[in-house]
Amino acid sequence: MTIRVLIADDQALIRAGLVALFIAAPGFEIAGEAADGRQVIDLAAHTAPDVILMDIRMPVLDGIAATRELLAAPHDDPPQVIVLTTFDLDEYVYSALAAGASGFLLKDAPPQRIITAVQAIVAGDMLLSPSITRRLIETYAHQHRTRAIAGPRLADLTPRETEVLRLIGNGLTNAQIAQRLVLSESTVKTHVKRVMGKLGLSSRAQVVVAAYESGLITPSPPTGHRHT
Repeated sequence: MTIRVLIADDQALIRAGLVALFIAAPGFEIAGEAADGRQVIDLAAHTAPDVILMDIRMPVLDGIAATRELLAAPHDDPPQVIVLTTFDLDEYVYSALAAGASGFLLKDAPPQRIITAVQAIVAGDMLLSPSITRRLIETYAHQHRTRAIAGPRLADLTPRETEVLRLIGNGLTNAQIAQRLVLSESTVKTHVKRVMGKLGLSSRAQVVVAAYESGLITPSPPTGHRHT
């Protein structure tokens, strides 16, 4: 299977470096390059990429707005969005995950890490490590509350689905959830899919955000720690 990648960054040097990286890696094809969010949306409509590496801070339309617009549009097979950022704790990253991005990568990540991350996303795995996910969400969940998933939509979940949502929010993988609940991994995958469908979510990272924002998990007090 060839993975089609769309590169979106307003810095030509970074775009060129990422394009060269994927051209050199077997199993990848460049679907296109974009210098702003509007170009991303236009190119994605014509090239149908599997994965979009999305810079957050771009002109015309930023990466968050572009991600939200892309994933809100009807798709039989929507692209996976991986956010590119300079900081591993960045409120913009939180907003992108809430908008449906599948994960994030630091711009200074080693080349092989970027390749592996894209492959993991296409395979349906969680890109974010549980520790980074939890730290990121806890940092900003105090300031954000998603009313869209509160009340009736959360009440639509069965007790088992609610428990699965809570465990995902705590950073457990499907295999770990299966062991915890004494279920098969395929059954857990079915529960995860139903949770995402009922809550209108498009990625596992978004499920983590939802678990915190719904109040199902209480975040620890923010420490104010930030990596640069």
